[in-house]
Amino acid sequence: MTVGAETQITDLTIEDHACLTYGEPEELLDLTAAFVRDGLAAGQQVVWLAEEPQRRLAELGRRGIVAREAAAAGRMIIMTCQEGLLEGQAFAVDRAMHWFRDRLARSAGEGYPALRVALDMSWALQPVSGIEQLPAFEEEMAATLAGTNAAVLCQYDRARFDPVTLASISGYHTRSVAAATYHHDPLLRICRQYAPPGIRLAGHLDRSAESALGLALSEAIRLEGDISVNMAELSFIDLYCARMIIDAARSLSSTRKAVLHCGPSISSRFLLLGASDVPGTRLVITDG
Repeated sequence: MTVGAETQITDLTIEDHACLTYGEPEELLDLTAAFVRDGLAAGQQVVWLAEEPQRRLAELGRRGIVAREAAAAGRMIIMTCQEGLLEGQAFAVDRAMHWFRDRLARSAGEGYPALRVALDMSWALQPVSGIEQLPAFEEEMAATLAGTNAAVLCQYDRARFDPVTLASISGYHTRSVAAATYHHDPLLRICRQYAPPGIRLAGHLDRSAESALGLALSEAIRLEGDISVNMAELSFIDLYCARMIIDAARSLSSTRKAVLHCGPSISSRFLLLGASDVPGTRLVITDG
């Protein structure tokens, strides 16, 4: 059975003040890409406050999101937190909320039906004054969103933020979001990938995880369109599990494709088993 998040990223709606807790950079980028994709598809304006905006644009593009085109048209804005929430190395609730309310008004004035905002909260891990106001900020954001045409996704790294901080802000969010997970232990994580649709594998994968891998693949196959198997963070896969993935790709109809992303050491297993000869299957070797 799937061990899912309280809410799937694709379920978020207007007025949601959601808290995304992630454990890996790929998880953050995948779930944010889905949040952005769905907003753009609905004609909404999307804003993402994050570190290294140009790199984030490239990452969205790698996931099939037309982010650069949307940014050029003003439909998407990516900026640093210093440009929005902070003033230098200082944080104040009043200033941050003034920025958000101004952005909300400008979006409505430009004719957008709604606004989606993703906030990478990693800035709160830096030496910033006023950080003690973080719970007050989340409380004020929750109150401000009521009755608006906006949704906000606050992004917290659960490995870097301490449990006390996460507990202090969790009650101000209407929804808790994480990737639907099929298997998670210190050695292996198998979870759903949202953009592009498929599954994501990280760690050490062998036959002991056969059941979880089988469930993840079967659910991915039931989705429409092509599927992606993201193994960029996989350090080991045995031949049995590699065959399972190839068999899943082989089972797709002729109108669908399977794209297998992996590093050189993992790709050698798939090449040995003839994955490149399976119709509709593409092996993409990532840097590693």
